[in-house]
Amino acid sequence: MKRTDKERVVAELAERLRSTDTLLVADYRGLSMPQIDGLRTRLLEHGARFSVVKNTLTRRAAEEAGVDALLALLEGPTAIAFLDAGGDPVETAKALAAAARETRILVLRGGILEGRPLSAEDVEELAKLPPLEGLRGQVLGAIVGPLTALLGLVSAPLQDLHGLLEARIEQLGDEGAGDTVDTAEETPAEEASASTAAEEEEQ
Repeated sequence: MKRTDKERVVAELAERLRSTDTLLVADYRGLSMPQIDGLRTRLLEHGARFSVVKNTLTRRAAEEAGVDALLALLEGPTAIAFLDAGGDPVETAKALAAAARETRILVLRGGILEGRPLSAEDVEELAKLPPLEGLRGQVLGAIVGPLTALLGLVSAPLQDLHGLLEARIEQLGDEGAGDTVDTAEETPAEEASASTAAEEEEQ
């Protein structure tokens, strides 16, 4: 490769590294071109561009772009899945992990997720997560769930208080009715007690 071509490749890689904060790295040694093309097509569906790169040029590009975390992953034949804006890192990891299982050739090395370095084990764990939409649903559920519970806690006492007030009103009404009846029944007894007291005074 001519010097000018190398400089162009380094410049393009450096620009790509600056424009993405998530990428996954794999050792593609032993994969056939049809397998690489098939994986490239699968990854494009998830917003990732799969590129076979030369380590020497990629090191220069990483140093130029300030992506030092990538340097440790550039050993042996290297292919990088660069995620575009809006790309799905979970589905990209799933596709690479599936290719590793299917081919028994592709080897995950690690990557960078939103600027944070990932080991090969981290990529495997990433591949086990639910799809991004599912994660969004779980996060939304985690947010909405407590709010719904809080609303229930706030509204339940109001409902209970309303019920208690109605029950107390009914109870007071019953007691009031009972007092009227009891007073009417006790009047003769009170009159008898008053008559007996009057007779004792006369004696």
